[in-house]
Amino acid sequence: MKRERTTWQAGHKALRKGRNSIAGEIYLLTATTQNRTTLFSNFHLACAIARCFEMNLTLGNNCLLAWVLMPDHAHWLLQLGSGERLETSVGRLKAVSSRHLNRLYGRSGAIWASAFHDHALRSEDELLPTARYIIANPIRAGLVTRVGDYPFWNSVWL
Repeated sequence: MKRERTTWQAGHKALRKGRNSIAGEIYLLTATTQNRTTLFSNFHLACAIARCFEMNLTLGNNCLLAWVLMPDHAHWLLQLGSGERLETSVGRLKAVSSRHLNRLYGRSGAIWASAFHDHALRSEDELLPTARYIIANPIRAGLVTRVGDYPFWNSVWL
């Protein structure tokens, strides 16, 4: 019996068409938790995941310019390094952080949804506004009133 493809599955496949991996290019990336579970509302789980984002093992040749971890998703501003592929880089961010969290807390199973969204910045003029957009995400979500009050973010421009 052939399974029907749902609209969202077809949409995710379409998003991957034309996805390029260009060394030196800067990408705004978004990944959600499995089933949009608010897993990272738990402070200790969020700490475990956030620690992984800037590890050399996780980043490879990439440079993480800014990031924020929200209760059910993460945004990364990533400059793709030489020899890196976008899908592999995002997969590594998600896999290393998932393994770390699962091992640390005796958990198993998926942490992140399989898909991710990417947007290549078109000009250097987009860089700082995009970083500000990422960092201000907790304010827009109503989690805090000041960026400095939210613990799960970082930026190279500090």
